[in-house]
Amino acid sequence: MSDGGAFNSRPLLLTERLELWKPAASDLPGLLDLTADGETRRFLGPSLPSERDSGERLLRNAGSWALFGYGTVAVRWRGRDRIIGSCGLFHTWRGFGKGMDDVPEAGWIMHRDVWGRGVASEAMEAIFTWFDAEHGRRRTVCMIEEDHAVSDKLARKLGFAPYDTEELDDGAVVALYERI
Repeated sequence: MSDGGAFNSRPLLLTERLELWKPAASDLPGLLDLTADGETRRFLGPSLPSERDSGERLLRNAGSWALFGYGTVAVRWRGRDRIIGSCGLFHTWRGFGKGMDDVPEAGWIMHRDVWGRGVASEAMEAIFTWFDAEHGRRRTVCMIEEDHAVSDKLARKLGFAPYDTEELDDGAVVALYERI
């Protein structure tokens, strides 16, 4: 399942239903598949998924782990290889200020066929429990495109509150959230 050697020889976290794995080079096809569905991409920006985009995202995720000791994880059903989600806390520099630079940022993407099953909630709750124990509870942020009610609901469940908005370069307006 993994080609990351000691870095990724077993899941980072296990939940009742899920395995949460640090990034591995072998994840690239699964991450590309994760964003192939148009409905899944609806709130991820205007670009179509490409191997390059997925590869850059994988490298950023691995870099966050290497430099800061936390990052996103590949989400799998227990005992299965297929990636059904990507989520976690990664270190970010969004470049527009407003408290979104040089901080841990939460994010989650779930494959369309697992929507409505509590997978993102289960994974993110486990990640926050781990993060708070390993790194101490501290301010974390996330940004959610307007009208993404499901992610807004999850963010609030995880303890985030909206504090500002930002219009991105592509014209999308996102709500900025923080968890203190």
